[in-house]
Amino acid sequence: QVQLAESGGGLVQPGGSLRLSCAAQVSGRIFSSHGMGWFRQAPGKEREFVACIRWGVGNTYYADSVKGRFTISRIGAENMVYLQMNDLKPEDTAVYYCTRTRRGYSTLAAEYDVWGQGTQVTVSS
Repeated sequence: QVQLAESGGGLVQPGGSLRLSCAAQVSGRIFSSHGMGWFRQAPGKEREFVACIRWGVGNTYYADSVKGRFTISRIGAENMVYLQMNDLKPEDTAVYYCTRTRRGYSTLAAEYDVWGQGTQVTVSS
């Protein structure tokens, strides 16, 4: 089973930045046909798509709410996925989850088959 472990969350003031990291633990490289994504979930709300990157080609996709502020990237040799979060807003407060699509790109949580445990991001003054 592929395992994902997020880190980098914390408390930041509005307008600040954080970089989330996701370490993918796998037996060999099996990501070429997959997408790696970030979702977030605030208390009482549904899990929300944030960003996705096609592992093999590096194409990126973003929710409208984070375009221009967040950047998803990867270092394939290290099996690492990152989410650089700039100009953070209070509404970005949520638990952020690293996840993997069964294949390709999707904004739907049901299309992702492996999830990390989440890392808390709190944006508050």
